[in-house]
Amino acid sequence: MLMSDFLLIILGILILIVGVLIGVAFLTLLERKVLGYIQIRKGPNKLGFLGILQPFSDAIKLFTKEQTYPNFSNYLIYYFSPVVSFILSLMIWSLIPFYFNMISFNLGILFFFCCTSLGVYTVMIAGWSSNSNYAMLGGLRAVAQTISYEVSLALIMLSSVIMIMDFNLLKFNLYQEFIWMMFLMFPLSLCWMSSSLAETNRTPFDFAEGESELVSGFNIEYSSGGFALIFLAEYSSILFMSLLFVLLYMGGYSMTVMFYLKLVLISFLFIWVRGTLPRYRYDKLMYLAWKIYLPISLNFLLFYLSLKLILLYNYF
Repeated sequence: MLMSDFLLIILGILILIVGVLIGVAFLTLLERKVLGYIQIRKGPNKLGFLGILQPFSDAIKLFTKEQTYPNFSNYLIYYFSPVVSFILSLMIWSLIPFYFNMISFNLGILFFFCCTSLGVYTVMIAGWSSNSNYAMLGGLRAVAQTISYEVSLALIMLSSVIMIMDFNLLKFNLYQEFIWMMFLMFPLSLCWMSSSLAETNRTPFDFAEGESELVSGFNIEYSSGGFALIFLAEYSSILFMSLLFVLLYMGGYSMTVMFYLKLVLISFLFIWVRGTLPRYRYDKLMYLAWKIYLPISLNFLLFYLSLKLILLYNYF
């Protein structure tokens, strides 16, 4: 590889990261506006035109506030776990199947699962290292929930992988040229949507936060920069899960305005659900993962596997 190619790849990744961070900033603004209108109020509307500069002032406020450290925390890992969490959530974005200037991932889906599985450890360490009982409880609940839903996420995704027989996210675009996967596997796409809500700790599965009983959960002891990084990691993973839904079920990656509109629509759904639904009961969350989504995804996996075998048999 030429040095200029290498520099171009690094430049492309930097532009991608800046784009993701700006996207996250405006996603938070969209959320506050939508929740405001759901609750019949205005939301942020003072700063700039219609409150458009609000996310940037929030970021400045968070990063300039005083950082507090609990006396009994395990300082180093307490300090670095939000940083690692943030880096992991940005690393996943290198999977976007750009047609130029980026690293091509032939095993992109496996890379996605590796990064999301590592994300569990950052939540666990953030909850444990601050040595607070509330944070510990929130961390434990978040870890149990994330691990449970990762199983069904992997099995749901395997059905899509079996249909196209490839781990490369670029291939999904080719196979959905005439019909979206959403129409071929509608129940699975709904299961994927609610599993990704659980995976990103969003309402109605926000047990990691559980404000009413846990006072913000695993991130309670974090302030200023540490809290901002956890917050950024969560919202960037929401944006990525929306992107993944569009890639898998709504026509794949294309460099059109329509692609970005679909992405915004799915992100909007995340917010809409938050404004509409109350928090689930914890035992019902586990029941949903192990007794409903797991059997459904396994059955569909067998169904699509047999369908693929029949198609291959008739083809040859």
